[in-house]
Amino acid sequence: MSLAGYVLGLADDALVLAQRTSEWTARAPTLEEDVALANIALDLLGQARYLLTYAGAEEGAGRDEDALAYRRPSSEFRNVHLVELPNGDFGRTIARLLVFSAYRYELLTRLADSADPTLAAVAAKGVKEVAYHRDHAAQWTVRLGAGTTESRRRMGAGLADVWPYTPELFTEESAALVAAGVAVDPVSLSEPWLAFVSGVLTSAGLVVPDVAAAPGGGRRGVHTDAMGPLLDELQSLHRAHPGAVW
Repeated sequence: MSLAGYVLGLADDALVLAQRTSEWTARAPTLEEDVALANIALDLLGQARYLLTYAGAEEGAGRDEDALAYRRPSSEFRNVHLVELPNGDFGRTIARLLVFSAYRYELLTRLADSADPTLAAVAAKGVKEVAYHRDHAAQWTVRLGAGTTESRRRMGAGLADVWPYTPELFTEESAALVAAGVAVDPVSLSEPWLAFVSGVLTSAGLVVPDVAAAPGGGRRGVHTDAMGPLLDELQSLHRAHPGAVW
């Protein structure tokens, strides 16, 4: 995998989850949570912008952040399946935020020491944001898991829904970049990630779901049926007004 391809995967994870999270705007359970999820989406969008700009520069094809976000078909996106899944109910959204932000925290913590100075700088800024995302999701997981019978059921169901997609987070596809000290070996993130998530689930009175892994392929441009409608929404304004500027 090239450096541009690796950076694009990091960017697309953030961009697509920002789009999904923003769908909660004006729909969250409380006004405070509405603001919280909007801010999380903006954090992820900010990370995506830096990374898309860098990926475009490394690619050398003249594509800027807007071109990469708005003019690619789904087959050119390199995000994992986890981030493109429909939100479902609030329990499922929190379950995904928990497992993804715990992964992203471990990843960015290590990328802050990357031999690539641009990646290191973006990661050092992003890890502070993701630490908040992780803590926010952990608090809600405990609140729902240790709450009512219904909130516990929904939190458990949300975890069972998203857990099959977590193995893709730890699939190695960038060995040369890892050897060069640029990228992070995702396999090395699995143990600390699971330790954190398991601790949160224990506090919530929940357990790690015993479910089979789902097929991956997002890093290679193979996506779920949910990706097409998501991109239709994400790219609709740009497609309707190509070349427009504010």
